[in-house]
Amino acid sequence: MPLLATLVDNFNDNVISANWGDSYGGVTETEGQARVPLVAGAYAGYQTGRAWTLAGASIYLKTPVLPAASTGTDVGVHFMITSAVDGTGIGFKINRVTGKLRMQSNVDYFDGAAVEITYDAVNHLWLRLREDGTNVYWDTSPNGSTWTNRRTLATPAWITTAVDTCAVDLFCYRDAGVTDYAAYDNVNTLSDGAVVTATGSGTMTTAATSTAKRTATGTGAGALDTTAIAVASAVYHATGSGSLDTDATATAGGSDDNDIDFTLGRPHSGWVVSAPWT
Repeated sequence: MPLLATLVDNFNDNVISANWGDSYGGVTETEGQARVPLVAGAYAGYQTGRAWTLAGASIYLKTPVLPAASTGTDVGVHFMITSAVDGTGIGFKINRVTGKLRMQSNVDYFDGAAVEITYDAVNHLWLRLREDGTNVYWDTSPNGSTWTNRRTLATPAWITTAVDTCAVDLFCYRDAGVTDYAAYDNVNTLSDGAVVTATGSGTMTTAATSTAKRTATGTGAGALDTTAIAVASAVYHATGSGSLDTDATATAGGSDDNDIDFTLGRPHSGWVVSAPWT
């Protein structure tokens, strides 16, 4: 029994998935969105097959792009769960002419008791339908996380009997006006990850500086002058007289004796002799 809560799509691969196999009207998946065109006099929509269940489930999404009202008198963006009976379903309609958000439970394509509120593009960006075994709920959210209930209705009988026969229909219509589109996104997910497409060129530069641990031991007379950029420890041992002048880049765990010239001799006061010399 596929619950609608298991239908997940963020539309980021630019391919209409098999879940939307009943889509119609020239819809596309473009730039991480499900885009539905509005052409005067024509219906278009993303639609699943009749294989889903709303009973005990929920489904949410967002509508980031809405069409213009233009010169139309009927311009709507719909988010509907439909039964196998034509005209029977529940869902939302964003009416671009009246500026209303309609929460409807249709029979024969109409709900005389539908609830309408003034549409707010920020606070009503996300829409959710859910059923808990007793009621169905219409909720809205500005972010997909914090929800406000807008309508509650005793569960229509068809929802509990229409197991595995419901469809999701994200459809749009306009009767007149300019051709444009609506976009749906993030069905049952807040994630927009997984697919990134880009072109360009550039340079990545990194710099790091660390403090080296250096030990110098020796015997003799002279000057000790050291400069180092190191990742880890560098150890130098010398005995004799003269000058110890090293520039080194050391690797972890390494011991660098390069560029050291020394002669053996007896220790003088002021120097400390350590192993392996005595």
